[in-house]
Amino acid sequence: MSSSVPHAPRYAGLDGLRAIAVGLVLAYHLFPGAGLRSGFVGVDVFFVVSGFLITSLLLRPTGRSLRHRMLDFWRRRARRLLPALAVMLTVCASAAWMIGGDVLVGIGRQLLGASTFSYNWTALLAGSDYFTATQPELFRNVWSLAVEEQFYLLWPLLLPLLVAILRWRWALVAFAVVAAGASAWWMSVLVAADAVTRGYFGTDSHAFGLLLGIALAFGIRNMPQREWMLRPLARAGGVLLGTLGIGLIVAAALQPETPSGAGFPESLLLASVGSLLAVFAGVAPGSWFGRAIDVLPLRWVGDRSYGIYLWHWPVLVLILAASDLGVSGSDAEVPVWAGSVALVLSIVAAAASYRLVETPLRRLGLRRSLRAVRARFARGPVSRLAMLGGLLTGVLALSGTTAAVASAPPMTTSEMAIRAGQAAMKRAAATPTPTPEPTPEAIRGDEMTAIGDSVMLASAPELYQRFPGVEVDAKVSRSIWAGPRIIDDLDAAGELREHVIVALGTNGPVDRGVLQKMADTVGRNRDLVLVNAYAPRDWIPGVNRDLQEFAAARRGVVVADWANAIKPHENLLAGDRIHPGDAGGRIFAEVVEQGIRDSEAERAARPHWEPQPLAPAAEAQGH
Repeated sequence: MSSSVPHAPRYAGLDGLRAIAVGLVLAYHLFPGAGLRSGFVGVDVFFVVSGFLITSLLLRPTGRSLRHRMLDFWRRRARRLLPALAVMLTVCASAAWMIGGDVLVGIGRQLLGASTFSYNWTALLAGSDYFTATQPELFRNVWSLAVEEQFYLLWPLLLPLLVAILRWRWALVAFAVVAAGASAWWMSVLVAADAVTRGYFGTDSHAFGLLLGIALAFGIRNMPQREWMLRPLARAGGVLLGTLGIGLIVAAALQPETPSGAGFPESLLLASVGSLLAVFAGVAPGSWFGRAIDVLPLRWVGDRSYGIYLWHWPVLVLILAASDLGVSGSDAEVPVWAGSVALVLSIVAAAASYRLVETPLRRLGLRRSLRAVRARFARGPVSRLAMLGGLLTGVLALSGTTAAVASAPPMTTSEMAIRAGQAAMKRAAATPTPTPEPTPEAIRGDEMTAIGDSVMLASAPELYQRFPGVEVDAKVSRSIWAGPRIIDDLDAAGELREHVIVALGTNGPVDRGVLQKMADTVGRNRDLVLVNAYAPRDWIPGVNRDLQEFAAARRGVVVADWANAIKPHENLLAGDRIHPGDAGGRIFAEVVEQGIRDSEAERAARPHWEPQPLAPAAEAQGH
């Protein structure tokens, strides 16, 4: 005996999965020390759930016309998504205006992208980098909502056409699976081309989770329900399958995060497949697993997961900005107290939004909600005062949003510092500074080669001023891996000078083999000064420890201690707590000078040391 599976308006297990998904994202952003270094895969769980749920709802039989069904779907989506989004955007933009500074940079573009469902594409056009960003983006988290909203707009138009052409259920499933594979392949191509953020943000390259959810919706459509599906053994098997799915999601979240996107799309696919298994196990007839993960606490969070996700990132950025903890695109160093406060505020804001904004508008619609407001005005002075307070709050939020856009600075303080360094390098290349007459105590700039990342770049004006004639080669986002090639090229061209300064620890862990290659090329007749790093990044302590241990084990290598020199003077850094301004750049130059003097002292203290003439690379290899 068989019958069609009823299309229930609420599928078991989905709220619990949403709660798990938002929990992973919260742990990743608010508590980066919790170990879920790839907790962003929670977004992929949302994608699978959305693909399955929306397709299932669109496939439900109805007597209405196709046009009426599509309009009704879009109206319901708008009621569900737009009110909460509008409240969050206006409130947080107004708060950012009151705080001011770097947090306002690009807020007009962000609001435009968020309100037009195109945030992922506007962010890419603006050059945003999700994994190594130094520019704060108050509404960065809405990129994934843009992907889903684009899906909500396009999929109702494409679905009827696809069903009419393919018809057979398994042909539809195969189409969705192949399309998901193509999307994942395209992400891998983009990542291999070093376009990691493009691959991650792109609707085309990150659609595989949505498509896998669509494939499941096609697969179980009109699936016959048989008696064996309700037996305890089958239900226990569903629990095992769902547990395996949750395990795959957690395993994906535990993968190490790399700015190079080395785990893409594998870790995202792992989470998507785990979500697929969990959804299937949850919606199966008589599922024990679905009821288990829909327990009241998880269901409560799942119902409000949209609002919690909306609020958590802007609230965190605002807390960090208001507390002078530094505003950057990274969440690598978030104090536990800041994450905890952001968590509480996000849940409170989401709960209030769900009760006062989302639920009334979703049930009544805009017109009936306005009639309800007018009715409350007539109830008495207390209700009237409450309504007037809400109206005044809305007006103030809109005014604050307008002021935020109008007063936004054109660039962050870190961008200004970097651009000043770039301008200094261009001037130095165009008009070389004459080297002054040497004095016994002075360190000659024409005997220095400085290679670094954006921290050295921001300090370049002060390096040129303190060491006229110094050769500075600094670039944004440069890592330690670029060092050996640069030093080899300079050595081969006979342009590597006596004092070699390397500051490449900001953008990732260092490698002992890479340090060894640089030291070998520098040789025993030159000094290698390794400038340690200071930044709100979790790899910085390891970088500084590795630099110190390497220098201690090799002659001719010293560490210039930028970290301890700038730590008492964080106010001299830009808003990202990484890049120095003019005064911070002077400290950087002093640190470099001290490193060179330490290196000279170490060289002079070597037993039986005599200076050797520097040889070109080809001659040096012959000795």
